[in-house]
Amino acid sequence: MAAPAFVGGSLLTLLIMFAMLFFGADPRQVAAIAPQAGPPRVAKSPAKQKADEEMTKFVKTVLADNEDVWGQLFPKAFNARYSPPKLVIFEKAVQSACGMASAAAGPFYCPLDKKVYIDLAFYDELKRRFGAPGDFAQAYVIAHEIGHHVQNQLGISAKVQSLQGRMPQAEYNKYSVRMELQADFLAGVWAHHVARYAGILDEEDIYEAVNAAQAIGDDRIQAQTQGYVVQEAFTHGTSEQRARWFLYGLKTGDPRLMDRAFEVDEP
Repeated sequence: MAAPAFVGGSLLTLLIMFAMLFFGADPRQVAAIAPQAGPPRVAKSPAKQKADEEMTKFVKTVLADNEDVWGQLFPKAFNARYSPPKLVIFEKAVQSACGMASAAAGPFYCPLDKKVYIDLAFYDELKRRFGAPGDFAQAYVIAHEIGHHVQNQLGISAKVQSLQGRMPQAEYNKYSVRMELQADFLAGVWAHHVARYAGILDEEDIYEAVNAAQAIGDDRIQAQTQGYVVQEAFTHGTSEQRARWFLYGLKTGDPRLMDRAFEVDEP
């Protein structure tokens, strides 16, 4: 969800796409507004190259941690084998099975090719524009996308997607919100088991993740882009909801409770 300068791009356009695609929405939904061209690439400085290499290593480590946790949890909870997603690290734009997406769309999961797509520049935006720095804020973003992969393996993504066009958009948005909150919950489940078995989380890590969840709530994004909030247009949940469902997953560590995101307003 990084925001490099695009020809014809604007802050408003980019933030609208943030709201639409942050944490796993279908990139085809924003293909019409995604910037199609950008400035020529500039050679990276040695310092930037090193920073990108370190971030790539970090992202792959977090992905491996998710694979370890879900490789154990998924068979026990759902009586099926867990097949991990592939990782694609890109710059500026990428062609996925779900369509072409610019870096402005943010990290996303494509259920058609079962891949997680991340532009490393996004993490600068998470820190600068959204005020959510920290390693575990970054890890939370990845864990949320893996949550969408879990949903895809369970058939939830296809069921929700099948509803689109069969009901008013405002009604469908409610299902979209629930699916996003469920992915937040699953990110919390992962964090629970990382804390339990690896012992690498502390209060600061949890704060970073919660801060990131709150930073990209629909209400906050809408307030930034248009100065007011329209609840019927929510697709990802409020800042409070996103943080609350992450914390519920962190507290319980039980993926079998994931359906509560579709059944109740509060855990």
